[in-house]
Amino acid sequence: MSFYGVTDLWTYVIGAFGIILLPGPNSLFILSVATVRGVKAGFQGALGVFLGDTVLLALVGLGAAGLLRTTPALFMVVKYAGAAYLSWVGVQLLLAALKKWRSADLPAQAEPEIPAHMAQPFKRALLVSLLNPKAILFLLSFFVQFIDPAYETPVVPFLILSAIVMGFSALYLSVLIFAGARLAQGFRSRHKLSASLSSAVGAVFVWFGVKLANASLA
Repeated sequence: MSFYGVTDLWTYVIGAFGIILLPGPNSLFILSVATVRGVKAGFQGALGVFLGDTVLLALVGLGAAGLLRTTPALFMVVKYAGAAYLSWVGVQLLLAALKKWRSADLPAQAEPEIPAHMAQPFKRALLVSLLNPKAILFLLSFFVQFIDPAYETPVVPFLILSAIVMGFSALYLSVLIFAGARLAQGFRSRHKLSASLSSAVGAVFVWFGVKLANASLA
């Protein structure tokens, strides 16, 4: 029995919730933005993530995953572009952390300089979200398990599944934004601790880039 073409709805809900909670480039970038620039910038970044996810979901619905599977050269281009961008974000975080560590003992500035990679959170988050071809393949393999192939209007269950995962994403990113803003209050007088955590996030982004560069279609 299906719910408007969605089979085993509660299994999907549990699975989608678990997937959203897994650390990834999107969530780490939004947490970093909120910590450095506050709630408003955090939600600007979240809007970029939502738009990127919407585009990916639309591409999955239009069969982009199949195109990537049948055109290895296209997959390689998108894969390395995504890997390069994620690595670049990681390097920028590491450089910003190093600069913050070196200036930890200096008098605090009235208006701290905004790191270049945090200057446009919407655009940066959009790119982080989009430049991940493995996400398209994963979404397709995950979604297809819960869509009834006999349902006369496949777009209906697809929209239901998309709305559920996007709803979880909105809630999770909102929690991260407010958590990041709260962390920022404790970091204002602890520059070395802040620099250490920023460098850790930067290293994770570089790792995401390396992992994506070594990804395959298998």
